[in-house]
Amino acid sequence: MTLTAAIITISTKGALGTRTDESGPAIRAALEAAGIDVVHTDLVTDGVTPVANAIREASRKANIVITSGGTGLSPNDRVAGGAHPGPRPRRRAARGRIGRGRSPQARMRLAYGTGVKEALDARRGVVALESTVIAHGLPRPRNLETARLLEREVRDAGAVPATMCIADGMLVAGASDALIERLATEEGVAKISTRDLAPFLARETAGLGATTVATTAEIAAQAGIEVFATGGIGGVHRGAERTMDVSADLRALAEHPVVIVCAGAKLVLDLPKTLEALETLGVPVIGYGTDELPAFYVRSSGLRLPYRVDDPVGAARIARIQLERGAGMLVCVPIPEANALPRDEMEREIDAALAAAEGAGVRGSAVTPFLLSRLGESSSGRTLDANVALLRNNARVAAGIAIALVGI
Repeated sequence: MTLTAAIITISTKGALGTRTDESGPAIRAALEAAGIDVVHTDLVTDGVTPVANAIREASRKANIVITSGGTGLSPNDRVAGGAHPGPRPRRRAARGRIGRGRSPQARMRLAYGTGVKEALDARRGVVALESTVIAHGLPRPRNLETARLLEREVRDAGAVPATMCIADGMLVAGASDALIERLATEEGVAKISTRDLAPFLARETAGLGATTVATTAEIAAQAGIEVFATGGIGGVHRGAERTMDVSADLRALAEHPVVIVCAGAKLVLDLPKTLEALETLGVPVIGYGTDELPAFYVRSSGLRLPYRVDDPVGAARIARIQLERGAGMLVCVPIPEANALPRDEMEREIDAALAAAEGAGVRGSAVTPFLLSRLGESSSGRTLDANVALLRNNARVAAGIAIALVGI
């Protein structure tokens, strides 16, 4: 009988692209030196379901299946009999304190992508990027193309990109290209806002989650990343006096010490109420080269801003003080003029899209994607081009601020 072999490396960090698999190639070299044909290799996250599925698949292709682990025991490792390697002691909550006296991130495991932790330790500029825009915000294949362009914009400006997501029970600060491709192409990628974070991480089955602005800000703060680039933030929705529909992005800005660089709030929102809410939460809103609040596709909303800067250093000086206060701030960058859309035209289109949403019974978190989709259709794709242009511009500006900030 001819011997054929399959090799499965079980490593969460390896599967996420944050650690190089050395054992798999070493085993392959040894087997081939012994004259055994290696017909299948796999690199999977640690967990009963992914490991079991990988073994089933490998056994269909080879008559020998060899598994290799990582560098030691960790809380999610599975050992003989399904036992955990040592019980985790239970602690009684101290009187007068909430929870078990541990940090809020104690059960949230964080994995850094290649080069991200090294850049932070070396005090280089790092820019966080969200992943909801990849999985849910842009159509295929433009989403994957744009995700890679944003990372390239950050690198070309001299900083290090860190696309955020959640994969296999871990917070990922710096998704690998393979993971970004999964976010862009896989069906069923979950959209994770802050309300979803704990339930998603507590699931028995591993999953892939795209992070919203609010969740990206939380992960960035935990990872020690001070600057985050996105398209436009969420805010107070039109009709919020009836629906109480207010984005978690606003609270995240107040709670996490991260600078969010964006093209203002999305035009489909109630922009005056959004500014009022940010003022109430104590979040500085800084115009970057503008005295008025940008409105996503539109360069100006007509709403005056109290503060303006004209270069990365000016933004970084304010940011350093605000971040040391333990809170975030908003830097609003107008969309490049060549890509901007007329304000009056967009207001008419938004009114029509809002009426369509009301007629279709669209509610809650589904409203903004519905409106943006309708605007894309009515503008013959111009809003999509504008969206990509402002995302790239914001990434460049964020990189400049991140580089200036590490020097202050």
